[in-house]
Amino acid sequence: MRIIILQGAFFPVPPLLGGAVEKMWFRLGQEFALAGHNVIQISRRHPELKNLEVICGVQHIRISGYETPASMPHLKWCDLCYTLRAMPHIKGNADIIVTNTFWAPPVLSLFSKIPIYVDVARMPKGQMRLYVGASRLRANSAAVVSAILREWPAAAPKIRMIPNPLPFNSPALGLDIAHKSPTVLYAGRLHEEKGLMLLLKAWSRLPAKLAAEWKLQIAGSWQVAMGGSGQAFFNKLHSLIGKGHIEFTGFVQDPSDLNSLYKKASIFVYPSLAESGETFGLSALEAMAWGCVPVVSSMDCFKDFIHSDINGLVFDHRASHAIELLAECLMSLMRHDKKRKKLAAAAMQVGATHSAPAIAREFLKDFESILL
Repeated sequence: MRIIILQGAFFPVPPLLGGAVEKMWFRLGQEFALAGHNVIQISRRHPELKNLEVICGVQHIRISGYETPASMPHLKWCDLCYTLRAMPHIKGNADIIVTNTFWAPPVLSLFSKIPIYVDVARMPKGQMRLYVGASRLRANSAAVVSAILREWPAAAPKIRMIPNPLPFNSPALGLDIAHKSPTVLYAGRLHEEKGLMLLLKAWSRLPAKLAAEWKLQIAGSWQVAMGGSGQAFFNKLHSLIGKGHIEFTGFVQDPSDLNSLYKKASIFVYPSLAESGETFGLSALEAMAWGCVPVVSSMDCFKDFIHSDINGLVFDHRASHAIELLAECLMSLMRHDKKRKKLAAAAMQVGATHSAPAIAREFLKDFESILL
């Protein structure tokens, strides 16, 4: 097959500035090429990357994009301009076009008969009916499937759920979970909707001895252009730092450095409050593959791969005493090595179920079903 992957306007590929979607399709494109397919990936230009190059069999074309604007109307305008700029690079002889941009599906359907495969990588916000010309709406979780159907019930035949893959090979064989450090890790955007204030308040509830023995490590960017909530929010987080060892590492650009954090940490906490924004939770999946026990809020998106007291812990973030519930989850893992190691071993199974080759095969099978 001849596959074109059109990425969004705001993050480059490879994912130098982060971006779970960009990270995923960068890896999947390589898996498609490895399987013998012709793959072109179009993404935002970046000064550290060539405008044209081939990486692991994938031809990369990079065009001018944008820093992420704070205004939603401005963001949609930038997305439209970027989509129009990408049009000349979309070859007419492609078999299928995969895209996660807002405007590409309706624009492409006006000018091309190539099947459009829409990656619904965020919770829909009223745009699903714009995608009537698309051949497929791919959802990465059952929560996203439900959200699409609420907006557009008639879309049911177009929807296919395929989970996100791990962006790296499973490290399970060389990982020793018995000698991990006493570290609780959060990795992701430093945004109000991620529950970081809840996390710091829960950490302040820990007994002084536990807080002294364990470290809370928060990795991510607060800059608005990189998806954070800005300097004022970052300052607010710092004002909540109390007892114990709490470290802000900043944005971790190199994937190998991020994997090192996962490898060392014993617990991964992701207390998201983004009821209408959280679609999958890739960082939690990554951490699990590295033997971190996930502690997550009770978002629907986590239910596909995190099962409380089996391969992680889930707390009710909607409860009036959510701070205490999160603190109790953390304490139960910090205090009980046997329980923590049992859950960690179960968590690592995602290395097989969500491997990039396995998920790539699901996508290729779905592409072929559209082209029959």
